[in-house]
Amino acid sequence: MKNLFDIVSHFETKGTISEIKPLGAGLINDTYKVSTAEADAPDYVLQRINHAIFQNVEMLQNNIAAVTSHIRRKLQEQGETDIDRKVLTFVKADGGKTYWYDGENYWRIMVFIPRAKTYETVNPEYSYYAGVAFGDFQAKLADIPETLGETIPDFHNMEFRLKQLRDAVAANTAGRLTEVQYYIDEIEKRADEMCKAERMYREGTLPKRVCHCDTKVNNMMFDEDGKVLCVIDLDTVMPSFIFSDYGDFLRTGANTGDEDDKDLNRVNFNMEIFKAFTKGYLEGAHSFLTPVEIENLPYAAALFPYMQCVRFLADYINGDTYYKIKYPEHNLVRTKAQFKLLQSVEEHTPEMVAFIRECLKS
Repeated sequence: MKNLFDIVSHFETKGTISEIKPLGAGLINDTYKVSTAEADAPDYVLQRINHAIFQNVEMLQNNIAAVTSHIRRKLQEQGETDIDRKVLTFVKADGGKTYWYDGENYWRIMVFIPRAKTYETVNPEYSYYAGVAFGDFQAKLADIPETLGETIPDFHNMEFRLKQLRDAVAANTAGRLTEVQYYIDEIEKRADEMCKAERMYREGTLPKRVCHCDTKVNNMMFDEDGKVLCVIDLDTVMPSFIFSDYGDFLRTGANTGDEDDKDLNRVNFNMEIFKAFTKGYLEGAHSFLTPVEIENLPYAAALFPYMQCVRFLADYINGDTYYKIKYPEHNLVRTKAQFKLLQSVEEHTPEMVAFIRECLKS
């Protein structure tokens, strides 16, 4: 890998670069904190973009530029102060783009947000903050004039994920079909219902929005007082159904067990997390949500454990070619845990429907 100081020199940074060291523990991109010597110069964040996952870097960065510019305009219209801590700022490189290609890798730099932190905690308090933040994020982008591209095509397309599973079943590459037949049957029982978002979209009754598509608590920055500053990690921001942001948070945040829990008794749907996140989300997104979107929020809560169950099962049948595994049955264990979570969501659906109705009254 090339010298990091040399890479930074290709960007329009201010001040004298004094130190570059690894930052965070992200699974996708390599990230570094770039410190400057002068007190009045900002620090920066340098990232190597994983272009094996994000293959169209031009589209990726154009999406991010459109999103951050639009949010910045909205904040200015609202009379917000401290705007530079409430939306990410990317630095231009040689040639005027917000990325630089060194012949092997793509790099980008954003301004480091001072006095800000992230949390890994998933509890009712932070789930509520997450709901408000991601709902508000979608609301600010509901009228964005640009058409964004799909940085990962068909990422949350349930019809596509089912086709992948059915192709895996037809091939039976690893000879594992017999032992998983129960899960295949259970998935197929629900297939028609779980693909209704794509059908409603084709019928014109369900819109696509600009969504974050990776809604985790640690994808928000908080200020010194514990208030949300901004949403970060914008690589997966693209057109999707609002279910992507709502359902994906609950799949991880409201699971009382682990994603790959061997003890299925530990895996259940946490209604306290659901209520906190949903209350916040409806507050943040109320300005644009349609009745159809609101009505189908419980469906979204079920969709994402279902989708992840399908993906883990397809990989297990294929012989574990996509997800990293720690032992031979790892993807099967993951499948069983996601299916148990799905069953728990289904059991709680009447309670979810009632809670959403109560939220709308208040």
